[in-house]
Amino acid sequence: MLVLNEEQTRAALPWGELIEAIEQMFRSDCVMPVRHHHDMEVPGEATAVMLLMPAWVPGDHIGVKILNLFPDNHLRSLPTIIGRYLLSSGKTGDMLAIVEGGELTARRTAATSALAARYLASPHAETMLMVGTGRLSLNLMQAHAITRPLKHFFIWGRNRTKAEETARDAKALGIDAVIVDELAEAVRRADIVSCATLSSEPLIRGEWLKPGAHLDLVGAFKPSMRESDDEAVRRSSVFVDTRAGAMKEGGDIVQPLQSGVLTGDDIKAELADLVHGRHPGRGGADEITLFKSVGAALEDLAGAILAYRHASGQVSG
Repeated sequence: MLVLNEEQTRAALPWGELIEAIEQMFRSDCVMPVRHHHDMEVPGEATAVMLLMPAWVPGDHIGVKILNLFPDNHLRSLPTIIGRYLLSSGKTGDMLAIVEGGELTARRTAATSALAARYLASPHAETMLMVGTGRLSLNLMQAHAITRPLKHFFIWGRNRTKAEETARDAKALGIDAVIVDELAEAVRRADIVSCATLSSEPLIRGEWLKPGAHLDLVGAFKPSMRESDDEAVRRSSVFVDTRAGAMKEGGDIVQPLQSGVLTGDDIKAELADLVHGRHPGRGGADEITLFKSVGAALEDLAGAILAYRHASGQVSG
């Protein structure tokens, strides 16, 4: 069995190939059971959670992502989330590889947003605003630059020091990134606005979005969290990675549904509809599009298969 660490996983998931692999997986007959959450008591500490995300393509590959979330791990200088992905053969059940879960998740999340932007963002998009300075920020900028001709990147974060660090890291990767202090002004200039935060209150106001903008919402993964306001939803054509996930878990969709600002019928399509051609995606140069991602197990499976093929020599570097 292959065991891939974080660095090996990153090297085995080049952006272009990963985006294509996820697109093909959305076109496949991949089976995705509902993810499992199990609360686990930790004596004297906050309750931990085990998250299991299975998926398989019949006769091809089987996979399951296992994440352990220990809220008090910061007291031990350990990450809150520790995870691995177990990939098996769908023909024999033989276990093929264990892939580092954090890097796999970060890269497949960014690649999925870039895949959506291929259908939803302006084909002439040159300017991107990255809202948030966490792990995903660099990945999102790199991935979006694959599917759109981006030239200028703005970075906004609550912590200026962290934003400066992210900008330096981006420049080291060849990304022309500068930090901005005025969020509203940066949103008004951006062709693509990507958010990856843990915000519980809206950061992006719909009135700021310029005609033709694409709003990519990746953070706010709980119903109680939110990155965009009602006006952003009203002004946008709304798309999601999966209806089942976004309508249950993503606050940017759940809250407008609860208040009546949005209805289920207002959601134009999910990503599978776009890749299958059941919906054409962006309809005009001035249309504002919104994509909400909460993550789907098939994205992990696509990434794990690609990582295994690279690491085992089935795909040349």
